[in-house]
Amino acid sequence: MKKFSLLSLFVILSLLLAACGTDKNEGKSGEGSSNDSKVYKIGVDTTYPPFEFEEGGEYKGIDIDLINAIAENQGFKIELNPMDFGGIIPAMQANQLDVGIAGMSITEERKKIVDFSEPYFDAGITLVVHKDNNDITTIDDLKGKTVAVKKGTSGANFAQANADSKGFKVVQFNDSPAMFQEVANGNADALIEDYPVIAYAIAQKDLGLKIAGDRLNGDQYGIAVLKGKNQDLLEKINKGLAELKENGKYDEILKTYLGEQ
Repeated sequence: MKKFSLLSLFVILSLLLAACGTDKNEGKSGEGSSNDSKVYKIGVDTTYPPFEFEEGGEYKGIDIDLINAIAENQGFKIELNPMDFGGIIPAMQANQLDVGIAGMSITEERKKIVDFSEPYFDAGITLVVHKDNNDITTIDDLKGKTVAVKKGTSGANFAQANADSKGFKVVQFNDSPAMFQEVANGNADALIEDYPVIAYAIAQKDLGLKIAGDRLNGDQYGIAVLKGKNQDLLEKINKGLAELKENGKYDEILKTYLGEQ
């Protein structure tokens, strides 16, 4: 009886240990599955054609098509979260977003807060004036003038950095259409906007505006994640971007909105 009891106890303990081991492995497996199925929140600014805009109740544009194609290529899920451009990085800092893609210029200042993907578009900013204005062609012509910019953009940063030395006043807006209207109505003398955005807008509709002079810089756009966070996702974004450029999908997306380049 004693031998039988000891044997029985050994068997019971073995079964319990095996069960614990199975539960532990299943817990790890569940966590992995949860991570793989995570839906990443993407911050976008849908007042920014041709990169992001809403049409017929759908979000469209270069950035929208690009991030969707990257997600499909790399096998992860996304949820688009439209907001003002200036709120995207703060929302990432508050852990409300995982990624920002909104025609976001890669700058040293932003790189202190976010990590960027490889550049996906060569942009640059430019001066824009009323279509009848022939007096402003360079930044030096802005002395005593009022310049409209969109909050949080590369154009806004450029204007603020040069306002004192060049002697002009800066007024800020939450979205591009309001900024365009300010110049078209004569309430501001010029605006500073990303070249592809304003070139597309003017080509699509008579805004009463025209581009003045050469581009003011050579900005490049990147896809952002919070600095030091989501590095695995950033790696997937870079890999997906490279594969889309290689298989021709990237050029196809650009052609859809910008025509032959």
